This record gives sequence, C-alpha cells and structure tokens, in this order.
Amino acid sequence: MNDKISLLEQENLDYQEYIESFAHEIKTPIAALSLMFDSSKDKTLKKELDKIDMYVEQVLYYARSENPEKDYFVKELCLADVVHTVLLKYRRYLLDEQILVQVHHLDKIVYTDEKWLIFILSQIMQNAIKYMDKKEKKIIVEALENKDNVVLTIKDNGCGIRESDLPRIFEKGFTGSDRLKAKSTGMGLYLVKKIGDRLGLKIEIDSKAGEYTMMRLIYPKTNYNKMD
Repeated sequence: MNDKISLLEQENLDYQEYIESFAHEIKTPIAALSLMFDSSKDKTLKKELDKIDMYVEQVLYYARSENPEKDYFVKELCLADVVHTVLLKYRRYLLDEQILVQVHHLDKIVYTDEKWLIFILSQIMQNAIKYMDKKEKKIIVEALENKDNVVLTIKDNGCGIRESDLPRIFEKGFTGSDRLKAKSTGMGLYLVKKIGDRLGLKIEIDSKAGEYTMMRLIYPKTNYNKMD
C-alpha cells in the first residue's frame, strides 16, 4: 500500500514538473512573437497573444499551487510598488478601454511573496478589465491599515456579480450564470483564493450586479506569513 502511495506521489510530482517545464518553455516563443507584433503594431494579434500568455501563466501557477513552499520567499513589500508593477503590466488594456485608475494610501508595508502577490492582483485586474460595461470605466485601488491587519481593496464599476453566484465564486471552474462571462475559464478567482489561503491572506469579495465588484486582500500584521 505504501509503495502504491509513493508511486502515485512521484507520478503526481513528475506531472507537475512537466507542466511547469512546458509553461516555461512556451513562454519563450510567446515573448518572441510579442516583440514581432509590437514592431508590426498589429494590436489585434498582440491582444490574442496576450490572452495565450495569461492562460499559460494560469497553468503555471495552478501547477505551482500544489507545492508552493518550493517557490515561496517572504519579504517586506510596499503595496504601492506591487500595484504599480501590475498596472504597468496591463497599461495597454487600461488605455485601450479608457479605464480611469485611482490609487489611494498604498504606502503600506506587508510581508509576503512578491511573485505570488503579483499573480493574485493580475487575476483580479484581468477580471476588472474584462467585465467593464459602463461608459465611464473606473478602478479604485486603496489600502487601509488597522491595528491587526492591512487591507488592500480593488473596486471596479463593471457588470458586477449576481447575488446567487457569490457563494460559489471561488469554486474551481465556476463561471456563473451571466452570459457575458460564458467564455470564462472559472480558474482565475479559484486560484486567487487557493493561493491567498496558502499565503495566509484572507480574500473577500463584495459585489452588486450591474454596479460594482470589490475584492479585499487582508494581510495579518505579522513579520511573516506561514504556509499551511
């Protein structure tokens, strides 16, 4: 019995390592094509390639999320620096969609892993951009420091989430009942919650259909967060 369990564990590890290797390898031709499309100024193809890159990134972090302790490094981070990195990553989409971004009070310090935090914020930003449906589009990012924690809030005025869907929003593969979101993979928020739990963060969501969606990342005010 123990031999079978060990074999299954090894097979699972081999599969995970293969997926990670594949994701890393495929990013090289994606980056090369991206440079070509930048030179040709073909925005349509560039956006489609960016989508492929985003899905590959999801695959990579999905594989890593099974054993994140192998790729986990806690350090002191200023939220302003991390948020700036993510906004820079999506600047083309924000400009093309004419989305106004407001940032407030981000000079707060947290202790966590930078790569994993950037991935979490990237997934939230992708959703915020994807589901915008107002004439005047807006994303507000702000932080609040309390006695026991630091709360980072990302709020958009997009299409929102139906109340009946909210209890299941972090479930793997759940895309909701909104036809606008029919092409969603249902993996983004699942990974946000899963990775957040591993980082020791509390992830909350508040939304009203047709009005807004607000994500809150709550960081315990400790010198470091322990993995589960």
